[in-house]
Amino acid sequence: MTESEVAAAVREVLSTDADRFRERAISDAAVLTDEITDGTFDNPQAIVGFEYEFYAADAETDALRRVPRRLLRYIGFEKELGLHNAEMTTSPQPLNPYGLRAQEMEIRSRLLAALECTRAEGIHLASDGIWTIPPTGETAREYLLDSVDDEGIRIATNMSDSARYHAMANAESSDAAMTLRAPHVTLEADTVMPESLITSIQPHYQVAQATALPVYFNYALRVAGPLVALGVNSPFFPPELYDDVPAETVLGDAWMGSRIPVFESVLNPPTGEGKVRFPRDLSTVEEAVDRIVTDDAVVPMPVEETGRYDDAFATFRRKHGTYWRWVRPVFDGATRSAANARIEFRPIAAQPTVRDSVAFLACFAGLLESLPNADHPVGDLDWEDARGNFEAAVRDGLGADLRWITADGEKTTDREALYADLFAHAEEGLLRRGLSEGEAARYLGPLRRRLKDGRSPAEWKRDRVSARVASGEDLADAITGMQGEYLENQRRTLVEGSFSDWLE
Repeated sequence: MTESEVAAAVREVLSTDADRFRERAISDAAVLTDEITDGTFDNPQAIVGFEYEFYAADAETDALRRVPRRLLRYIGFEKELGLHNAEMTTSPQPLNPYGLRAQEMEIRSRLLAALECTRAEGIHLASDGIWTIPPTGETAREYLLDSVDDEGIRIATNMSDSARYHAMANAESSDAAMTLRAPHVTLEADTVMPESLITSIQPHYQVAQATALPVYFNYALRVAGPLVALGVNSPFFPPELYDDVPAETVLGDAWMGSRIPVFESVLNPPTGEGKVRFPRDLSTVEEAVDRIVTDDAVVPMPVEETGRYDDAFATFRRKHGTYWRWVRPVFDGATRSAANARIEFRPIAAQPTVRDSVAFLACFAGLLESLPNADHPVGDLDWEDARGNFEAAVRDGLGADLRWITADGEKTTDREALYADLFAHAEEGLLRRGLSEGEAARYLGPLRRRLKDGRSPAEWKRDRVSARVASGEDLADAITGMQGEYLENQRRTLVEGSFSDWLE
């Protein structure tokens, strides 16, 4: 689309009757709840899926690159917020040895094909939590803030042409601050474009019985902190965004999981509780549906019927698109037989390699298969402690102080005891689904290695930047140099290797 066409699409979105949109969402929720009660959303077994976000980097300079739209369509990836983004969504598979293998092989085969195509364009698809090197000839600030006014409609120049993304900056109902805030970083914008700094992986777990979703959801909240601590991968920003403070101050105050405050500060209001947050426990599946219905609609949008089964609750599904929680329930299905209730686990940053990414899928699925079945005592961990774990992991990664309740009911803050219990139950869940001990060990191995070495990708980045600063480099050169090392290592290991190869 041209900028004028995008502006026209935004105007159409903004003309949507918000009251009518809300009424239709409420009506849809009633239909959905009846279908859940009737068992339409039940499945014979747990099913897993995956979303994988990338950004494009220049194959020679490591600078951020825009992905040509024709290339994005050709490689079968989907557009995301920024023109530099590309997203892959896998086909759902049963949680068993062949289903997990199919997930891994689909990711590898599609990614390898995409890398071969993008290589011809001089592009590397980077799997990373945050980009730090702006496009050649532009500053990060220019790239993130560049926008135009089209007769009162603000259009971000480097944002994908989705009307929904652009409407967020133009909707009167939006409370988004559109200001990035992190330790020693403040960037005020006219659009939500600063959110495009970050990328993620998102494991999906479809529950067998939709009415049991709250039990699985509440366990997912308890494992969020420990898994985030293992997966943090975004300690640094583009160097020019930092305040004028010493490098040692930036290093000392850096959050290991800065992806979380980026999303929260840009899309939440300046004060008070926002839409992007760690959610509270669920009591019933009806409560899960109601939360989505009553959530503030940032951008009410027109809904077109497409002949799918879930047209019956299409407005509800549209509203869910801006239901931003770090763990969230999802109800959809193109056909009645494909209708499903699932949990999307959204706080994990994009990882250095495919194997590391799939490790999180397997670990998360294994835990949700095992913990509810065992009625594990960690389900009784106070919600405030679960949220505290999440926040501590975002700040400190594997150095975070975390609280846990072991299988024998003992409360502990001992990291070794916590992860021994967590990995044991992740493995047990995979064994329950038919994996051999060797297969389970292979999937969980990359995460066990991180614990053993005390190094997540974020700690690796911090160590590399610290070493460069200690050797006399300024912060900007140190971050850029580290990023070059990261991408070089990734080119060798993305499809076949693992992050542990970087530590040898």
